[in-house]
Amino acid sequence: MVTGASRGIGRAIATRALAGGDRVAMLARSESVAKAASDARGSALGVWGDVTDAGSVARAVEGVVAAWGGVDVLVNNAGVHRGGRVERLAPADWEAVLATNLTAPLTVSRAVLPHMGPGSAIVNIGAVVGFRGFPGDAPYGAAKAGLAGLTRVLAVELAPRGIRVNLVVPGFVETEMTGELSERARQLIVERIPLARTGRAEEIADVVAWVAGSTYMTGSVVATDGGLLAAMGSSR
Repeated sequence: MVTGASRGIGRAIATRALAGGDRVAMLARSESVAKAASDARGSALGVWGDVTDAGSVARAVEGVVAAWGGVDVLVNNAGVHRGGRVERLAPADWEAVLATNLTAPLTVSRAVLPHMGPGSAIVNIGAVVGFRGFPGDAPYGAAKAGLAGLTRVLAVELAPRGIRVNLVVPGFVETEMTGELSERARQLIVERIPLARTGRAEEIADVVAWVAGSTYMTGSVVATDGGLLAAMGSSR
């Protein structure tokens, strides 16, 4: 089950899983998720759901369980990005970003957990800004930093049940979200990436598939960022 699966990294993760022979429930609040699922090769199920609404999430999970009996892997990928310098940051933007990027992964995980067994995995999708400060990114940075902490807590709590929880941290990846940046902002970021290029959604999907199947990994943070975090130095 992949949230935010109608486009970008989420869709790439779903496509990668389908290529590996898995059945994939593609969840999104965009009506286009049905078409995305029908266009995908393999056994894909398009599920409408708003990850910020617990009732909507519960109904979506019930539909997946009714169709397939359970969930082996959950990828919490859905996200929104809104920002602004702290003096100008709109409270509604702060709340919307935290609701989607931090609270929703907990909500979806809680709904899915009763339908997961030993050997299952949760993969959360983080961001470099959750580990390094970027001006104007208070909501997104706070949410992704919180998601890193949530990942570690869930990893410890769920280990006795044989359920693994890890965080994959993409760097600067070409998606609709990053497409909103100015060319100048884009160039400044690329100049800081040791591999000197942006990432592709398919490259992130490959790592998510590997992490989901890694049977002795839990509570880990897996950076997939072209070396950006390494170049920016260690956090204190």
